[in-house]
Amino acid sequence: MSKILLPISNGFEEIEALTIADVCRRAEIEVTIASIEDIEVLGAHKISINADTLLKDINPDDFDMIVLPGGLPNAFNLADDELLKKILKKFKNDNKYIGAICAAPYALHKADVLNKEYTCYPSFEQKIDSSNYIEDKIIVKDEKVITSKGPATAMPFALELVKMLKGEEVSSQVKNALLA
Repeated sequence: MSKILLPISNGFEEIEALTIADVCRRAEIEVTIASIEDIEVLGAHKISINADTLLKDINPDDFDMIVLPGGLPNAFNLADDELLKKILKKFKNDNKYIGAICAAPYALHKADVLNKEYTCYPSFEQKIDSSNYIEDKIIVKDEKVITSKGPATAMPFALELVKMLKGEEVSSQVKNALLA
C-alpha cells in the first residue's frame, strides 16, 4: 500500500490537509497526519483535529510521499522545523515524491528541496523565487516535486497525488465517485 506523510502544525489550512487525507484514503493510500507540535492541532480557521502521531515518532523510510498543506502560521512553522527539513532532504535524496500546496512551497524552499518550477498561493512567490513561479497553472509538477495554489485547488491537487502514486485509472475512479 502506498503511504503519504502529511506534516502539520497549528494554523494548518483545514481544506487542504483534510481534502488531501480524505481523497488519498479513498484511493486506499495510507495517509499519516503527523504534527510537529502536539497531537491536538488547531487549524487556521479554528477547527481542531487530532493528528495520528508526532513527526518525531515516524520513520521517513516508511513513506512514498510527503505532502505539506499550507495555512498560516503552519507554513512558517513547517519551514522553521529542523526535523522536517531533514526529512524533506531525505525524501529528495531518496528520489521520493514531495508535494506542497498554498503557502507550504515556502517550507520546501527553506529546506532546499523545491525544484525550479513551482506554484503557490499568490504573493508567496516573493518569499521564494518569483522568476520560477508559474502563475497560470493550479498544479505544477517538476520531476518528483508537485505544488499547487491553495484551498480551491486542493481537490485537483489531491487527485493528482493519487495519480502519481496509484495511476490514472484509480485517480479517475476516485474523481468520478466524488463527482469532480
